[in-house]
Amino acid sequence: MIRIGTRKSPLALWQANAVKEKLEALGFESLLVPIESEGDQNLKAPLYQMGIQGIFTKSLDIALLNNKIDLAVHSLKDVPTQMPEGIKLSAVLPRGAYQDILVSHPDPSKKLEKVIGTGSLRRKAQWLRKFPDFKVKNLRGNIQKRLEKLSQSSWTGAVFAEAGFERLGINSTDYKPLEWMLPAPAQGIIGISSGAQSPFENALEKINDASTSLCAHIERTFLATLEGGCTAPIGALARLENQTVYFKGGLFSLMGSEAIIVEEMAPLEVTQDLGIKMAQKILNQGGAELMQQIKSTLSKAK
Repeated sequence: MIRIGTRKSPLALWQANAVKEKLEALGFESLLVPIESEGDQNLKAPLYQMGIQGIFTKSLDIALLNNKIDLAVHSLKDVPTQMPEGIKLSAVLPRGAYQDILVSHPDPSKKLEKVIGTGSLRRKAQWLRKFPDFKVKNLRGNIQKRLEKLSQSSWTGAVFAEAGFERLGINSTDYKPLEWMLPAPAQGIIGISSGAQSPFENALEKINDASTSLCAHIERTFLATLEGGCTAPIGALARLENQTVYFKGGLFSLMGSEAIIVEEMAPLEVTQDLGIKMAQKILNQGGAELMQQIKSTLSKAK
């Protein structure tokens, strides 16, 4: 029996069930073990004030290390690039939708303010860069809670990840893809972590999607090289087409007034260090100073 740890939100349970189905198709009996995360418990504080590194994964990490579960299923964009000792990223499923979307206020007859809801520094920075006359309000919680809060507000709309809507089959809500917005590194990817010496490694290798794994590696090494353990408005997307990787990444100032964006296309065989090289390019173009400013501002805001 494989014990699969998951957060309790409807989206997290959908993702864990997707992993469970794949494992059971290989003949492995599996059981979901829902666990509350610190990020789910505190919905009022902005993520950067809570020490964003591992805010949604810490409880599952502890359960893994204490042998209460065998695997943990995550939205990979929530998983810190530096994982705890004794835990590794073992597999990823094929990537779903990676774009961000704008959900407009459901009542167009209501007098609306130029306000957008999001709990993401990355989304906030990119929105304000394009629409500097807007204000951004903190919006946290699972998709259903955020939609409810939006409907009760007088905001113009809120930004979500399309993958969540796709997976939960939310068809009744109209939304618009934000094609100009760089997604979070590994957005739309379901990641599976396990203990360093997992007895289920062979099973995880069989359900791992190689092309998604490569793109996730590029995006996460880009993030790790830029961040150095600090949260910041960073977007990245790697796409594999016809043996070529197309990469676009960016670092933004907190209010979006500054942006350093890099793009590259490279043959598949030379992409292992692509994320690191692209991050170093940004750091050399003023990104190191911008990261210092971001760290300083966020440390004062805590």
